[in-house]
Amino acid sequence: MSCIHLLLKSNKSIVFYFFPFTNQRGKKKSNWEVPNGGMEVNGDDGEPAAKSPAEEEMTTFSRHNFGNSGNTDDGFSVTIIENMKEEYGLFVWPCSIVLAEYIWQQKSRFTGATVVELGAGTSLPGLVAAKVGAVVTLTDDSSRVEVVTHMRRQCDLNDIKCKLTPLKTSSNSTHQGFKDPFIRNIRV
Repeated sequence: MSCIHLLLKSNKSIVFYFFPFTNQRGKKKSNWEVPNGGMEVNGDDGEPAAKSPAEEEMTTFSRHNFGNSGNTDDGFSVTIIENMKEEYGLFVWPCSIVLAEYIWQQKSRFTGATVVELGAGTSLPGLVAAKVGAVVTLTDDSSRVEVVTHMRRQCDLNDIKCKLTPLKTSSNSTHQGFKDPFIRNIRV
């Protein structure tokens, strides 16, 4: 599985764009922890939410640690809900982990920046950018309602405030809704 995130910069505006190179999914190899034993908690009683067997097999959590996450001054973690039945949008691609680590390592460049993640999916790079102090807008295809809903769940789970902007894309579309002229003139 190969993919790339493209970083485009103009002053303090940064755009992440996700380009998948293949439709085939390989086995994901990464270090991750499973919070709550991988179960969704329903209500205050701590009991697991009821799920169908197929849903349990397909949904998992991954925790991505940046810096010394045990020390709140020097690091943090981001928990991502992944759903492996989707073709692209609801699981963490390896290039997202690499880009998120880059953002963490270069956090001084992102603090106070305006960041737009196009094709955010699970939103890991955008969530990390928000954690280091960027003003973040997460976007994805408006026709994929489940992905847009999933982005909101990621923000809520990690207690991160990001703007969500579903985009209607076509081969001739531009992002006229954005005020920054650099972002507004990007063609998708």
